[in-house]
Amino acid sequence: MNVIQERLEMLRNLMRERKIDAYLLPTSDFHESEYVGKHFKTRTFITGFTGSAGTAVITLHEACLWVDGRYFVQGAKELKGTSVTMMKMGQDGVPTIEEYLDKKIPEGGCLGFDGRVVNAAVGVGLEDLLEDKKVRFACGEDLVGMIWKERPPLSAEPAWVLTEQYAGQGAQEKIRQVQDAMKQAHATIHVLTSLDDIAWLLNIRGNDTQYNPVVLSYAVISLNKVSLFVNRVVLKGAAYPYMDLEKGLSTKEYLERIGVEILPYERIYEVVAGFRNEKVLLEKGRVNYSIYRLLDHSNKVIDRMNPTAFMKAVKNEAEIENEKRAHIKDGVAVTKFIYWLKKNIGKIPIDELSASEHLEKLRMEQDGFIEMSFETISAYGAHAAMCHYSATKESNAPLEPRGLYLIDSGGQYYEGTTDITRTVVLGPLTDEEREHFTLVLVSMLRLGAVKFLHGCRGLSIDYVAREPLWSRGLNYDHGTGHGVSYLASCHERPNGIRYKTAPERQDNAVLEPGMITSDEPGIYIEGSHGIRTENLTLCVKDERNEYGQFLKLEFLTYAPIDLDGVVKEMMTERDVELLNTYHRQVYEKLEGYLTEEEREWFKEATRAI
Repeated sequence: MNVIQERLEMLRNLMRERKIDAYLLPTSDFHESEYVGKHFKTRTFITGFTGSAGTAVITLHEACLWVDGRYFVQGAKELKGTSVTMMKMGQDGVPTIEEYLDKKIPEGGCLGFDGRVVNAAVGVGLEDLLEDKKVRFACGEDLVGMIWKERPPLSAEPAWVLTEQYAGQGAQEKIRQVQDAMKQAHATIHVLTSLDDIAWLLNIRGNDTQYNPVVLSYAVISLNKVSLFVNRVVLKGAAYPYMDLEKGLSTKEYLERIGVEILPYERIYEVVAGFRNEKVLLEKGRVNYSIYRLLDHSNKVIDRMNPTAFMKAVKNEAEIENEKRAHIKDGVAVTKFIYWLKKNIGKIPIDELSASEHLEKLRMEQDGFIEMSFETISAYGAHAAMCHYSATKESNAPLEPRGLYLIDSGGQYYEGTTDITRTVVLGPLTDEEREHFTLVLVSMLRLGAVKFLHGCRGLSIDYVAREPLWSRGLNYDHGTGHGVSYLASCHERPNGIRYKTAPERQDNAVLEPGMITSDEPGIYIEGSHGIRTENLTLCVKDERNEYGQFLKLEFLTYAPIDLDGVVKEMMTERDVELLNTYHRQVYEKLEGYLTEEEREWFKEATRAI
């Protein structure tokens, strides 16, 4: 019996004691974060699977793990010999988690999970699903935590304050805006648990979640008060450790100065349980099930998107100017990386992991860089056909002087968040690879040049990007664009670009000036190659006339696109003009930051075609 099998048996013993028939283990923390800290990796602990997403269900006789296509290869390797069965989501004959639970839990049985890591929408959905079978829910205990003896503690990294120089707006003004939104919704209390929303509202940042500089915390907002539930230890340090400003001021003192009440992190449950006759604004998809179920029946729940979600999606003038600066820094790092890769391929050993590490090193050299904004996708050849591939020690492939290499990465800077994908030609290409490279480029450029009336959603403009591919019977199975935060989550609601609605993503809002959205079409040919070219765009006003307010997209991202993959004959005159104009802007913005040797290469890399 290996270590995973031993852990599963220990978990099952606890389940038997409590008469639990199935135990649900998502990849989540108490706040529905995209990435979770080491303390929350219970699914990894119990299954051995280290991927960043996946949901496990443990019964008394089976252990199953649901993963998407990103992790089929990795899952097969890591789950071998564990007795955990990989469930390939979306494949024929593979049941959904809900279908599996409905089948496996007997009449009058019991479903267990830690209610703090399952959101209320999922929890209530499971209640509805299993109601007819009179299934009991046991959600008050973290059973994996009981057997994980060397579990890392909750992160307690120092919190700090994002000065208005970067935030562009004071926290007190933001709080008033939220309270106004509460009044409009006829709410008396707002429970806010998503970390990026709290970070934006209070202008605080931290290091409690990988890739997202946020602070483990909850917030309760009334019409005259804000309470922050947080580990007080994290507030002791300097409010502005990164700059010469109010040296003696702590983060705790900053919060008290703006009128925020500070309470222990765990007290959120006691406080919520004490609400009576309140009109509670919350978002079931973001608030955990334990909090939701503690609400007394005398309260009225107003379930709608957190007001902060839309507020923070529309960047203010200071944030926009800062984002432009961040993208110049990021563009310099990416340009230097492409130069290094093109000059050294075939001369020195380079693999997917070492290439990714080199780009991170170049970003670290940029002033104001904090950390990466998501897990880098570094994919050579056929690996790039898996659009969300993540290189591991087991899958790590050497880069060779032929074919295509895709790298999708981004950085967190004090000036904002970046996200860029470039596909680099490492050597000879097939005709198909060159054709696909050009089609993706044309798609990206055309969407970036779109002009549209206010009132449009991403749904309205997605066709602009897909038409060059659809006209040839090609497509990509992901959205064309997602919203991007300011120094928080790289993937942000409520704006996005996709051709069909995906209600669970909540990314179909009307596009507004100030929103930042990615533009990232791609082509993925299984077993052969994958190509994606991504720039971030800023929505801005264009002309206003008798038809209304027109809007357009402007590129924030500036880095060269590999001309070695371009087939000019496939492009229209306008396509060529768009590419040449973009490359001229890239050269003008970045050339002053490069060495003489890099600049000579750069001139050729951004030449007009």
